[in-house]
Amino acid sequence: MFKLQENNTTVRTEVSSGFITFFAMSYILVVNPAILTAAGIPIERVFTATILAILVGTLIMALSANYPIVVAPGMGLNSYFASMVAVTGANYTTILATCFIAGVIFILLSATKFREMLIDAIPNNLKYGISVAIGLFITFIGLKNSGIIISNPITVLSLGKLSEPMAYLTILGVIVILILLVLNVKGAIFIGMVVVSIISYFMGILKVEGIFAKPNLDFTLLYNPIQESINVFELGLYGIVFAFLMVTLFDTTGTMIAVANQAGLVKDGKIKRARNLLLADSIATTTAALFGSSPTTAYIESSSGVSNGGRTGLTSFTTAMLVLLSIFMLPLVSSLSSVAAITSPALIVIGSFMMENISKIEWNDLTESFPAFVTILGIPLTGSINDGIAFGFIFYVVLKLAKGQLKDIHPLMYIFSLLFLIQLIWLHA
Repeated sequence: MFKLQENNTTVRTEVSSGFITFFAMSYILVVNPAILTAAGIPIERVFTATILAILVGTLIMALSANYPIVVAPGMGLNSYFASMVAVTGANYTTILATCFIAGVIFILLSATKFREMLIDAIPNNLKYGISVAIGLFITFIGLKNSGIIISNPITVLSLGKLSEPMAYLTILGVIVILILLVLNVKGAIFIGMVVVSIISYFMGILKVEGIFAKPNLDFTLLYNPIQESINVFELGLYGIVFAFLMVTLFDTTGTMIAVANQAGLVKDGKIKRARNLLLADSIATTTAALFGSSPTTAYIESSSGVSNGGRTGLTSFTTAMLVLLSIFMLPLVSSLSSVAAITSPALIVIGSFMMENISKIEWNDLTESFPAFVTILGIPLTGSINDGIAFGFIFYVVLKLAKGQLKDIHPLMYIFSLLFLIQLIWLHA
C-alpha cells in the first residue's frame, strides 16, 4: 500500500518518523483548545474536533496520496477565528459556518483547475506578506496572553511586568525551545512545553485534576450548517469566508511544496497526486468546522519526520494513530491549555518561523513592496487577516494601474480588490 521499496524506505524508518512528527506537532492538541475556548466553544468539543480533523485529513493524506504530511488546525487561523467572534459579535457557530463554507469552496477548487488559477492570480510578494503578517499576528497573541505585552492608554501597548510568573515562565519556555532548536533536537516545541508545565506544576500554577478519562465520543454536529450558513450571508461575512479560504489555500500549497521537495517527491517541478493532497486538507477543514474547530492546513512540522527519512504515507499514518490515542487525555489537555505560559512560547516561536518569507519580498519595487508592507502591518494591527489582505490587494491594483503595469494585474485581482473595497467601506463605515 505505501510502496516502501519503491520509495527506498523501511517500516522502522517510517514508524520512527511518524513518532518524531507527532512530538513535533502535538502542541496543537493543547494550543488549539486554549485559543478556541476563549471564543466560547466548549473545550471538550474543540479537543474532539481537533483530533477528528487531524485524523480525517492525515488519513486521506496517508492512504490516498501516500505522503508523509500531517494535516491539523492551522496556527493563525485559530487566533483569527477567536478575534472574529469578538469583533463581529456573532455566535461562534456562525463563524464556524464561515469556515464550513470556505471548506466546501476549497473542496470544489481542489477538484478543479480553478485552484491553480486562483493561486496564480495572487502576486508572490503579497503571498509572502500574508505569511509574514500571520507570523507577527500569532506572536503578538502569545506575547499578549502571557502578559509580556500589555495595553497602555497612552502608548497603546507597553512592556508588562516581567516579574509576573506567567511572563517569565513564557520567556523561559521560549529560551528552552530556541536552544533545543539550535541543537537540532526533535520535538523542541513539545519538550519546551513539558519543561514549563513541570515548573508550573511545582509552583502551584498548573492544577492537574487528572490525566486520562473516557473520551468524549459526541460526534453530533455542533450546529445546523444550513441555518448558520444562511446567517453568514445575512450578516454579510463574505470577507471572513474569503480570508479563511485564501490563507488555507496558500498555506497548504506552500507547505506541501516545501515538504514534498524535502522528501524528494517533486518530479519535473510537479507534485504527484497533488489533487489528493489538497482534497485531504479541504475535507479536513470542512470536518473541523462542523464539529468545532477552525480550518486545517498541512503542517510544516511534517518536515521533522521527513528529515528522519519518512517518505511515505506510513509516516503520517503512524502520527495519526498516536493522535487518536490522545483522545483519552482530555483532562490533562484542559489543565495545560488553561496556563498561558505553557501555550504562549509555541505561538511566539512559530511566529518567528514565518518571518522567513520577508527576505523574498521585492523591496526595491514600490508597487510590489508597499502592498506587502501594508498587509504585514494590517493583519496584526487590526487583528484581522481579512482586513490586512484587503489593504494589500487594493494597494497592489492601485499602484500597478498608476504605473501603467496592467500586464502584472491578473483579472481576478480587479474583482477581489473591488469586493474588498466595498466590504471595508460597508463594514467600517
